[in-house]
Amino acid sequence: MEPRAVELPPLVEPAAELTDAELRRYARHLTVPEIGEEGQRRLKNARVLCVGAGGLGSPALLYLAAAGVGTLGVVDDDVVDASNLQRQVIHGGSTLDAPKTASAAARIADLNPLVRVVEHRVRLSAGNAEEILADYDLVLDGTDNFGTRYLVSDACELAGLPHVWGSILRFDGQCSVFWGAHGPTYRDLYPVPPAPGTVPSCAEAGVLGVLPGLLGTAMAVEAVKLVTGIGTTMLGRVVTYDALSARWWQIPLSPTPGRPPVTTLAAADDGAPACPVPGPAPEAVPTVTAPELADLLAARQRGAADFELVDVREPYEARLAAIPGALLVPLGEFESGAAFARIPPGRRVLLHCKAGARSERALHLLRAAGHADVAHLEGGVLAWIEQVDPSQQAY
Repeated sequence: MEPRAVELPPLVEPAAELTDAELRRYARHLTVPEIGEEGQRRLKNARVLCVGAGGLGSPALLYLAAAGVGTLGVVDDDVVDASNLQRQVIHGGSTLDAPKTASAAARIADLNPLVRVVEHRVRLSAGNAEEILADYDLVLDGTDNFGTRYLVSDACELAGLPHVWGSILRFDGQCSVFWGAHGPTYRDLYPVPPAPGTVPSCAEAGVLGVLPGLLGTAMAVEAVKLVTGIGTTMLGRVVTYDALSARWWQIPLSPTPGRPPVTTLAAADDGAPACPVPGPAPEAVPTVTAPELADLLAARQRGAADFELVDVREPYEARLAAIPGALLVPLGEFESGAAFARIPPGRRVLLHCKAGARSERALHLLRAAGHADVAHLEGGVLAWIEQVDPSQQAY
């Protein structure tokens, strides 16, 4: 079914006349009839908030700054890490360990000093979202977790704002425009969040470094179209991209009939529906904390404890950071079944990965294979570094 085109008026009124410096800088826009001087004045007057200055936020912010969006807000509470530089092109080696908002602001100032940057060096929450969004015309969601995506969608619905959303994982990307006043929202695409641990993050599953450049730029294109009122936006359709086959698809999306409007923001940013979904309670997953594991390892060394510690990460990760005494058995071997012959069936097993998602997956597989006494490390090796061994470097 062909998605229904939604005609939208320009989102922003034009600003005052352009200066001579702006006429020179944006000359290639001014010669495009659909944009022209009026469209450029709308961009100058626009206030766009980008939630997340990571893989998707980086290209979106760079291109919106270059395009002349007058005010760019950046929400991020993280700092620049070396592992970010494979894809987060707004940052660089000179800003390692700096707040991402400050790093992004410095790069934007160098690219286009005519743009005003507002740093929001916080994590977006139910407590601050309405106040932050009140100063903007449009929101871009470049976050990497479901809880914040629901929060952005709900906050935009309450504020009556459109928002552009993107998502990436490994070789795949998605992009859309949501606007409750004119069409669907994120909750119409994903009414209920996935169960915790069922969808890996980019940190767990990885992402092709050039992929966010493509999707983040597509998000910037949608923002420019919304601000200026040109073209047909992605409102009412979701665009997906598979980098391995170089194919794009579009899927029609309509508002869910009977879905109650959002009236308040949830206290917990988990995307949970207002009413619990009926069904059996999730199975409890046994965990140990990093300090508890340190005590257990010390007891094992004294002969006072007997268990197998299994690292389910990839070999290159074990080279970057490791917990002493762990047996390396990558998750793929659990999924293929090859791991089970390497782990004594009658012995207690403690599993760990980088942050906890893969070790939880391995735990369920090991239980299904008949191992009853299994637990995994809460927070993974990152928690171990933070709470037990800060001499190692997180990755």
